Amino acid sequence: MSSNPNRKKDSSAPKSNASKKGGSSSRKGKRRRGRSKKNEGPQIDEEAVLRAKERFDRSPPAMGLPSNLDPPPKLIKLSWKLSPVPKNVEREVHDIVCRPGEFGFLDDERVDEIAEQLGDRPISLEQALSLRAALNQEKAVFSHGRLQRRAREMLRKYDGGESVLSLSKRYDFPPVNLFRAILTARNWSKTRIKETLREADKKLNERDLAEFRKAEAEDRVTHVNQAETHHAADLFEKVLCDHFTANGVRFRTQTELLKEQVESEGRPVRTPDLLMLDHVEINGVPVAWIDAKHFYGAGLSFQRKKTQKQVNRYAEEWGHGAIIYRHGFCDGLKLRGAILLDASPIDLTELIEHNKRLNDERLSED
Repeated sequence: MSSNPNRKKDSSAPKSNASKKGGSSSRKGKRRRGRSKKNEGPQIDEEAVLRAKERFDRSPPAMGLPSNLDPPPKLIKLSWKLSPVPKNVEREVHDIVCRPGEFGFLDDERVDEIAEQLGDRPISLEQALSLRAALNQEKAVFSHGRLQRRAREMLRKYDGGESVLSLSKRYDFPPVNLFRAILTARNWSKTRIKETLREADKKLNERDLAEFRKAEAEDRVTHVNQAETHHAADLFEKVLCDHFTANGVRFRTQTELLKEQVESEGRPVRTPDLLMLDHVEINGVPVAWIDAKHFYGAGLSFQRKKTQKQVNRYAEEWGHGAIIYRHGFCDGLKLRGAILLDASPIDLTELIEHNKRLNDERLSED
């Protein structure tokens, strides 16, 4: 008889433990599920939303806002359909678009290869190529310290006859950065390097000049035609302005804000592309300002941190705003103080034609 209670205790103990474990697991599962739901959708900063709603009532007025608007700000509600790229898809595409030492323009064969490998993934070729640019930029930034530590090693190999492009492919460093590191290893100052590369034809010897020109041609990360990039960005801002004008939204442009702040502050302080002069709500969220990005919004820490700093400056002054990405964005990208938008409702005809002309000119030069 004495053994029966023991057996009952023994038999009941595992059930009790299992129940506790099951309960704990269930609670953890609920917490995990709760967290995942919480992370879905935009990160809405309620304080920033309140600042956006009250920005016209402040005294003195928020920067760039007229003290008296005639007619007064009106409420304009806009619906914006979004199609973000899933985070897991973006991760899969990393290895498709990036290869060690591949920092330049891609030939048609390589582009076709990428398009084929993308398959039916919910990401366009344009988005994938823009993601490639972001990944290469991040790689260039994060590899800079490693490159500097190996600069003398790169110099020895270069002096031994190995080319900059060969070293770039072998060690996965951007070619122009690598060439600069070689000059640094020769004990050249930053000023001397800058001045020399500005007049490379006059100041570099024959081999160095040939290697530098090849590095430039194969490096779209650290050697970019800034005029071309800025022109495309300006066009994107123009079509964005056209879109909001067509929807009856009043706003001030970056150019207007820049001029005003230079006159009053002596320098640009906060200059979003559009500063709204009406109470604009997009998908139910107040948007006091908009900044346009002529690239894909990748879920990369390097890009996110840089953009978040910018958002913080704008949200501090005007409240909640929006970032619009020309090539869409990853659903894993979250910014506090701004909703994310893609360019799907915008008429991009003018911008597309401009980019096509550039590509045709580039092909004719080749």
